[in-house]
Amino acid sequence: MLIDSHHHLWKYSAEQYPWISDRMSVLRKDFWSDDLNSLSDEHGVDGFVTVQARQSLEETETLLSLAPSQPLIKGVVGWVDFASDEITEQLDRFAGNDNLKGLRHVVQDEPDDRFILGAAFNSGIRQLAGRDLVYDVLIFARQLESSIEFVRSHADIPMVLDHIAKPTIKDGELDAQWASQIREIAALPNLSCKFSGVVTEVRDTCWDIETIRPYWETVLEAFGPDRLMFGSDWPVCLLKSTYERWLEAVRSLAGELSSDEQEQFFGGTAKRIYHLE
Repeated sequence: MLIDSHHHLWKYSAEQYPWISDRMSVLRKDFWSDDLNSLSDEHGVDGFVTVQARQSLEETETLLSLAPSQPLIKGVVGWVDFASDEITEQLDRFAGNDNLKGLRHVVQDEPDDRFILGAAFNSGIRQLAGRDLVYDVLIFARQLESSIEFVRSHADIPMVLDHIAKPTIKDGELDAQWASQIREIAALPNLSCKFSGVVTEVRDTCWDIETIRPYWETVLEAFGPDRLMFGSDWPVCLLKSTYERWLEAVRSLAGELSSDEQEQFFGGTAKRIYHLE
């Protein structure tokens, strides 16, 4: 079974998606359910976890309303305003919707690298306890220090680290500080990790499997295949790679795992952590 634990859908407009800059022209179009069917047919993907791409309750509602008619969408990671005084009402609004598997905030875009430790934000995060929802941690590597403290302080909430914390990747180099902090955060048992969104952090014009191998080996050792899951970050990955090329690269990297370990990484971990059908 192949589960893509991280992809996005959108009906593009410049107003709704201001983060898609002029340099990202390949993303300035619609990516919707028909595209998922094509990806599944071409690459044998059995299911997807659809993740929010803009911070609005409207998008969360849109993705949740789409999911029942799309068998390939196995779950949705949406957005709520965790720092809002109305966080309980927002969470209750989606309570009972079996398609909602998790929530996240785009912490990577916050100007304060310690935003994730803010009092109001953490008060909202504590509201997730007992709701059977995962919190996706979306950060840059420079925010790992504060994120370690954050994950540790919410030991009762299952969390997933998106995109291996988005280190800056250069051919022939390994970000030693990122590697050290990844090992530290991976020691927290309530956190799993997505091997996704990696190639878009490569600063060289081109990349190959050897460029990303040190990062794969680091997170595999830190998390193990039972807390590591495959994700594409499609269509954002198109900035640096086709879906096919990324999948082939990851399959090659994972080729040395046992069949049971590959089953975990390519589907089992995502199914277990997100409670996918």
